[in-house]
This record gives sequence, C-alpha cells and structure tokens, in this order.
Amino acid sequence: SIPDEKMALPPIAGHIKVTSAVIVPPGSDSVAVNYANLEVPAGSVATIIGPSGAGKSSLIRGLLGLWPTVSGEIRIDGTEAASYSRLELGPQIGYLPQGIELLEGSISSNIARFEEVDADAVVAAAVAAGVHEFILSLPNGYDTSIGQSGGMLSPGQRQRIGLARALYKWPKLVVLDEANSNLDETGEQALIAAMTMLKQRGSTVILVSHRQNVLPVSDILIIMNKTRVLNCGPTAQVIAEIEATSNSNQQIGAVT
Repeated sequence: SIPDEKMALPPIAGHIKVTSAVIVPPGSDSVAVNYANLEVPAGSVATIIGPSGAGKSSLIRGLLGLWPTVSGEIRIDGTEAASYSRLELGPQIGYLPQGIELLEGSISSNIARFEEVDADAVVAAAVAAGVHEFILSLPNGYDTSIGQSGGMLSPGQRQRIGLARALYKWPKLVVLDEANSNLDETGEQALIAAMTMLKQRGSTVILVSHRQNVLPVSDILIIMNKTRVLNCGPTAQVIAEIEATSNSNQQIGAVT
C-alpha cells in the first residue's frame, strides 16, 4: 500500500486542541514548544503573541501537522494533526508562513496554489486580501508572471498575494504567521476585514502577530514565552489578567 494512503475523514470544522504538546524541530535536539496546552473552538479567531524565539512559529507548524509532537497531542476535530492525509487536509487549510514562498508563474496560478484556476475564487481572494487593484495595475493583470520567488514584488505586495493564496476558496482553518509584518495601514485594514469575513463564514483563524490592533477581532488570546504557552483564554479575560498582574507587580515594587 502507499504510505500516505489513509481513510478519508469528514471535512474539518476547525476545532483545535493541544494537550501537553512537546515539539522538537526535525533534525534538532532543542525543544521549540514545551508542554503546550490550549484550545481554540471552531469558528474562532485566535491570536498568538510573544517575543521572538518564544516558539510561536514552531507551534504553528505543529498545529498544521508539519512538525510532529515528540509527546502530547495536537488534534484538529479530535484527529491527530500529523495523521491527516496531506492531500485531503491541504485544500481545507490556508497558510501564510513568515517566509512567503511564491513560485515562478502567473499571479493567478500562485493564488490558486497551482491547481486549476477558479477565476471567480481568485478574484474574491485578491479582493479580500486588498491586492486586487494592484494586480489589475500590472501589465498583464492576473496573468502577470511574477518571476522567481516573486522577486519583482515588494515585501508588502508578496505578503498580500500570499494572504490571497491563504484565503483562496475560504478554507475552514486559516493560519497566518506574522501576516501583517510588511503591511501598511491599508493592508492591515484589509487583513482585519478578511479575518472578520472568515469568522462570519465559520472558519477558524489563528494569527501570530506582534501588533495589537488585531486584538479587537480576536476571540482567543494565546501568550507564549520561552517555548511555553503562559496563558490561553478569551481575549478580554487574558488582557485583564495581564493588567492585574502588572499592576500588582508595580504595587509590590512600590512597597519593596
């Protein structure tokens, strides 16, 4: 039998549960995520924040089943993330990694993930990502070849096209790793609007971000530091806990 030949599972709803997950990057001995516990209900928007090196991107790769857990579990709708068939799970997930990889070919092919191009779906994704007008301004519009690695595009333009690819056909689980790192204010507004639209459609969105202006659309806030999940819960509740802790620390400092 073919190694990746697995029984078909029902379409995902996007419920994520992580239990005592330990993740070690392939080929490494260093633990990147240490005993993480978190839960994201289907149809929620979750934001992961924390300093560089906290393990945010490593957790994302574990959630997507790209990196297996050494111990503990990461489950999508009750099934271990790494045990899904890639061919089956891929179309149901939108993923924008930090290092955006665009391939040589047309913009429409890149947005459609080099599958058969659904023109309406490509345009809808580009509009949602706030990149439609820019694409139309190019010499050949959506048929413009972007060259190797998207070299003719600015980092912000690459990011928006990568976002359109992640939004293509409105996947049930959309994972965005620093999706707003190169975006200007207009791009940021398009991102927040896209996240709101995904939520209305019942998709689960997980966003890694250093910027706080995405928090108003976030249902769940996950805080990481030094490979650990320090807190995970409703956004307003987690923010209140952080503020209470910082206030009590200031009071302790004043007393001592």
